[in-house]
Amino acid sequence: MKHISLLILFVLAACDSHTQDNAIPTRQEQSLSSSTDTSVLKQLSFPKTIATVTPGILRPPQSDELYNAEAVIPPQCYTKHEGQYNPCMTCHQSYPYRSRANTMNDSNLQSVYAFSDLGLNNHWQNLFEDRRPKMAEISDQQVIDYIYTDNYSPLIQQLKDTPDWQGPIPEIKNLHLGAAAFDEQGIAKDGSQWVAFNYKPLPSTFWPTNGSTDDVMVRLPTKFQQSACESSPVSRAAYLTNLSILEMAIKDLSEISVPDIDENTLCQDLNQDGQMTVIQTITRPSHYIGGAADETVNPMLYPLGSEFLHSVRYVGMDKAGTIGLPPRMKELRYMRKFSYYDPNNLVSKYGNEYQEKVEGLLPQFIHRGDQGTDNSFGWMLLGFIENKQGQLRKQSDEEQLFCMGCHTTIGSTIDQTFAFARKVTGAAGWSYIDLIGMTDAPNVNAAGNTNSEGEISHYLRTVGGGNEFRENEEIRQRFFHTDGSLNTQAIQGLDVYQLITPSLRRALDLNKAYMTIVADQDFIHGRDANLKPVSNVHQDIDPESTPVLPSDKTVQWDIRLQWPTQGK
Repeated sequence: MKHISLLILFVLAACDSHTQDNAIPTRQEQSLSSSTDTSVLKQLSFPKTIATVTPGILRPPQSDELYNAEAVIPPQCYTKHEGQYNPCMTCHQSYPYRSRANTMNDSNLQSVYAFSDLGLNNHWQNLFEDRRPKMAEISDQQVIDYIYTDNYSPLIQQLKDTPDWQGPIPEIKNLHLGAAAFDEQGIAKDGSQWVAFNYKPLPSTFWPTNGSTDDVMVRLPTKFQQSACESSPVSRAAYLTNLSILEMAIKDLSEISVPDIDENTLCQDLNQDGQMTVIQTITRPSHYIGGAADETVNPMLYPLGSEFLHSVRYVGMDKAGTIGLPPRMKELRYMRKFSYYDPNNLVSKYGNEYQEKVEGLLPQFIHRGDQGTDNSFGWMLLGFIENKQGQLRKQSDEEQLFCMGCHTTIGSTIDQTFAFARKVTGAAGWSYIDLIGMTDAPNVNAAGNTNSEGEISHYLRTVGGGNEFRENEEIRQRFFHTDGSLNTQAIQGLDVYQLITPSLRRALDLNKAYMTIVADQDFIHGRDANLKPVSNVHQDIDPESTPVLPSDKTVQWDIRLQWPTQGK
């Protein structure tokens, strides 16, 4: 396979089409934040070319035994509250009845461990394993060589070459190169119509300082890519317009900024001013436009056929010391909306789910082979994960269960998804993910957050640490006083990159920790890259005696963000 220059990778990954505020440090200024980082970097040699893996076994053998039927309960749910810390707010929320399609209304789970009998035992035993001896056997240079290897492109070719593969082939040419695979507005250069968007990672599992980097792409069916002109060709302007209408629907906005849209190319007067001009703003219509004019715009619901592609990667770094996305992927996650349920149907479905939880019943999902797992709410989810040799393979059914808890019935999601609701709003957000210069925007309607405190600052204060487990020592040293209170002065003026990316030393160690999990292939015991055994997590829950969070410590939280007008 043709080798790609690393220089091209990092130059293109560093491109940013948005105007940066002069107060925001440059990328070079944000790199090498300490003398320790400088020392670490001097010892590393960055490959001049990106190697590729050879494909392995695509489908793992399925086990006859199910180790954890409650794998839908993530490790974070076993965190000790200590009477004050609340990491549960990002998943479990309630909103005024029928104000949104998600009516799970589970904010009570912030202050109670409502598990089935099986769920009372914490099956995520990797949390308590000491990985340091295994990590010590991995050199820093081995990490660099490993993460700058492409395991995505070989997977795609393998799917194409497998005659009996019955599932989707989520291909974007050069996706392993990150930003280089997309143009300045986030549209894939290969014509696949996948679109990358710039978003704020969800607290705190997807913060790079906790072990992973990621990107998310969205794709709508072909008719959303067509204009109202008679020939109805694929139209970039029509596609961006429909994507912007979708953004308004998901975020429940009445208007939004768009990239320059020439109404003449759409054969449609979008703003209904009687003129065919170039516009920069649109209001939310009742229907999508062009070829999708027959599709109703439904608040907080995606149209049938919507797709998402999510790559979860190691914590990358370049020779300048900038943290970013490397070529190697830990996981590749795909989801497609194959069935549409209107809000009335969803009320019934959420009601059934709530009743099953009350009765302590174990979750039941239909695994549909290569197609993925049906979440019962209209979405099919399919995941790939590394095998022992670092090649991507299809997840086993049990490994797939890990994805279902978050993408099925928790109260904070919008149509079972996270990232798109967190996109930088409007025209500024149509580009590949870029944390440098990104404002720590507050959440929408943040109750009690009268000073518009940034979401990250608010999260750190509420959770009492840099992740749900309060085990991120680097964040604690950076942003907390010795008494455990948040050091607001240390946080003031920092952008998202500065707030949630690790030092180079920590990044290398996090990668080593995860590499030991890959070597063990024991994902059913947990995927969190902890640098040492956790101490703030329960191994077992006793319904009668395990302390819970006081009800006055519950927090109203919204996954959406209140971005400044300029986006970044």
